[in-house]
Amino acid sequence: MEKMLVGCFLLILGQILLLPAEAREWPPSRSISRGRHARTHPQTALLESSCENKRADVVFIIDSSRSVNTHDYAKVKEFIVDILQFLDIGPDVTRVGLLQYGSTVKNEFSLKTFKRKSEVEHAVKRMRHLSTGTMTGLAIQYALNIAFSEAEGARPLRENVPRVIMIVTDGRPQDSVAEVAAKARDTGILIFAIGVGQVDFNTLKTIGSEPHEDHVFLVANFSQIESLTSVFQNKLCIQDLCAAEDHGCEQLCVNLLGSFVCQCYSGYTLAEDGKRCVAVDYCTSENHGCEHECVNTDSSYFCRCPKGFALNPDKKTCTKIDYCTSPDHGCQHECVNTDDSYSCRCLKGFTLNPDQKTCRRINYCALNKPGCEHECVNTEEGYYCRCHRGYTLDPNGKTCSRVDHCAEQDHGCAQLCLNTGDSFVCQCLEGFLINEDLKTCSRVDYCLLSDHGCEYSCVNTDRSFACQCPEEHVLRSDGKTCAKLDSCALGNHGCEHSCVSSGGSFVCQCFEGYILREDRKTCRRKDTCQAVDHGCEHICVNSDESYICKCLEGFRLAEDGKHCRRKDVCKSTHHGCEHICVNRGSSYICKCSKGFILAEDGRRCKRCTEGPVDLVFVIDGSKSLGEENFEIVKQFVTGIIDSLAISPKAARVGLLQYSTQVRTEFTLRNFSSAKDMKKAVAHMKYMGKGSMTGLALKHMFERSFTQVEGARPLSARVPRVVIVLTDGRAQDDVSEWASKAQAKGVTMYAVGVGKAIEEELQEIASEPTEEHLFYAEDFSTMGEISDKLRKGICEALEDSGGRQDSPAGELPKRARQPTESEPVTINIRDILSCSNFAVQHRYLFEENNLARSTQKLFHPTKSSGSPLAEKHNQCKCENLIMFQNLANEEVRKLTQRLEEMTQRMEALENRLRYR
Repeated sequence: MEKMLVGCFLLILGQILLLPAEAREWPPSRSISRGRHARTHPQTALLESSCENKRADVVFIIDSSRSVNTHDYAKVKEFIVDILQFLDIGPDVTRVGLLQYGSTVKNEFSLKTFKRKSEVEHAVKRMRHLSTGTMTGLAIQYALNIAFSEAEGARPLRENVPRVIMIVTDGRPQDSVAEVAAKARDTGILIFAIGVGQVDFNTLKTIGSEPHEDHVFLVANFSQIESLTSVFQNKLCIQDLCAAEDHGCEQLCVNLLGSFVCQCYSGYTLAEDGKRCVAVDYCTSENHGCEHECVNTDSSYFCRCPKGFALNPDKKTCTKIDYCTSPDHGCQHECVNTDDSYSCRCLKGFTLNPDQKTCRRINYCALNKPGCEHECVNTEEGYYCRCHRGYTLDPNGKTCSRVDHCAEQDHGCAQLCLNTGDSFVCQCLEGFLINEDLKTCSRVDYCLLSDHGCEYSCVNTDRSFACQCPEEHVLRSDGKTCAKLDSCALGNHGCEHSCVSSGGSFVCQCFEGYILREDRKTCRRKDTCQAVDHGCEHICVNSDESYICKCLEGFRLAEDGKHCRRKDVCKSTHHGCEHICVNRGSSYICKCSKGFILAEDGRRCKRCTEGPVDLVFVIDGSKSLGEENFEIVKQFVTGIIDSLAISPKAARVGLLQYSTQVRTEFTLRNFSSAKDMKKAVAHMKYMGKGSMTGLALKHMFERSFTQVEGARPLSARVPRVVIVLTDGRAQDDVSEWASKAQAKGVTMYAVGVGKAIEEELQEIASEPTEEHLFYAEDFSTMGEISDKLRKGICEALEDSGGRQDSPAGELPKRARQPTESEPVTINIRDILSCSNFAVQHRYLFEENNLARSTQKLFHPTKSSGSPLAEKHNQCKCENLIMFQNLANEEVRKLTQRLEEMTQRMEALENRLRYR
């Protein structure tokens, strides 16, 4: 870098000493050359003169990828504004355009947009950062195809206005640049390539023009880019090429803005090489008047006609020779002149015979064999297919179909239309007859046409007839005579209990102990609880002609038979909790002290690192990490594994390594011991390519926590934890898949080392980030992070253990328990009929189950209002609810045992697989 800055300083000093020169005359014998030397780009010389009144088309291409932060982006804009200060901007002098690019190209303004420098400066200052990818090749392609088009303000190539690209980038392109940059240079565009930071210098050289020392620049950071301003001022503005270079003009050298041109003395014209001079071409310099061709001689010219033409007496114009005027051409139809003779031509529909003079009609049908189904007809220019009478040509123009008269016209048939040879006829459906108009139809009256024998009335059907009876009568089995109707016997009376016929109608009646509801069909039990002030604190239950008070789960009835007191289950039973017993309704749960979590039996406690957890490592294996640091990362992973109790019931661990692709080193299912797992980590191979962190997070989210790869189901409520370790910026987006994982309950830890980007780590880490984000300046300090991570995972397992608390007791639970002062009344009318319910759920009312469940849940009490003892009536509302809760509890226990057996089977499969 120091050598480059010294070189730039000497170049600036040398150019300051140059003085402008007038046009100089050179002797014709000088050797031919142009520009500075053979390596100089053809546009360089056009720029190296004073910027005042300088004509040039300049397009800035700015890297606006996410790797350029806000401060550096502002530095780039300041650099562009500094360059603009010494440019003479205007429609007739220097025109300026600007593109910025990331994953796409954005045209901020084109060469034709602004006419004043102040407008360009204002547009640069209000640019907004794109913050996406790095598609450098795409931006150069856009400049070549669009930015330097005449439609966007570029001046035509014939005007010799220099075309310049100044591109600023800070990263490796994500697409190919060499081919498109070479194509741009070949079209005459001069490219200055400016790299900032860790840019591949060889990539810059594939972009910039030669010589590279004049067109390719690399600075350490964006703050140093300002040092290039004076360098570009020197290159764009200062140089008298006629004085400073061996221009090679044969006669005259004339300075232009940023370049020079050769000129010739009077009577000479400049040759195609732009340096030599040749004598004047009279055919191009005078109005020779030749109609066709002018031919130079030593001191003049003459006119010449092309083949088939003759020169007229004026020696300038030409007349075409008409060979067809001869009567001997012999053409039957038409004679056509050619360059030096004639040819015969036939009219449409005819072809020339072998004698090339006479004609015969063309038979297209025989020549083309078109495949017409019926007939082929010749025309002047071709043929067509034709169908016989009663047929129509199909859309393919060859086959024929019979004409559908029914479809082509309004036939008027009421029911069916049937095609005939040249017309159609109407027909009727079964059970109908055609009327005299031969179009409409009338239904057949079977009752009229036959001796139906119906006692009351006859009704026509589609194909026959049926007998009907009057109201309150029903048809007998003979299908003809009628009998008086029993309303209850019909079965549609709707009575819930019993139906009693009454005259031509019926009434509904209820069983003993029930009364008829307002709908006069359904029944409800006589509700004593609603009829009296029962005084029950929780629940009043009807019992025959009286009632009894009952309490909710977790409560017991007081001595007065009305009020309820909460039970202290922890004191009244041998709970077996190792640390703490907590009452919960009619049961209890066990809890553990800080630093411990509940074991699988729901009573014992174990240290948090022994708890169940599904943990997945997502390890950066990119090239920036290096083999040596990758070994440190493996030691880091091994340290975390050592702190966990690895087993199918406790901690399961999986590991992904990623670079440009993602590789599953092992899944949650693969290992059931820490020894085998650490051996797999030790043998892990370093990938050493790109850094696609987002792709790795996507793989983790979609696969790593599936039951196929060993993750426990969400119903098991086992914590899911991910540790992401990276040392640099991701080449893709990380926020989407990190957010999805967090939303699914995965706890995300982000570990950044060295050049890791803080914003990306914050997007990965769970909230609060100060507890889930860790950073180390280098890999030597990762031991401190390991200790913090182990502590964080332990605390997460403690919290999770609290959420996993489940009742250690065996009593069933209710969905809600009211306070001691909140009474509840159950209305029998709102429950299904006991008789129907008991039939469908008879398994709940077996004698043993009923006795055991009643003894378990309730103690016989006496109400102060009635000394009736509680009976084991299987249709009582409270018994139905109790047995339903018991059934649900038994199903829950069976489900839990099934899950435990499944986990044991998975552990056994893992042992067999890796033995």
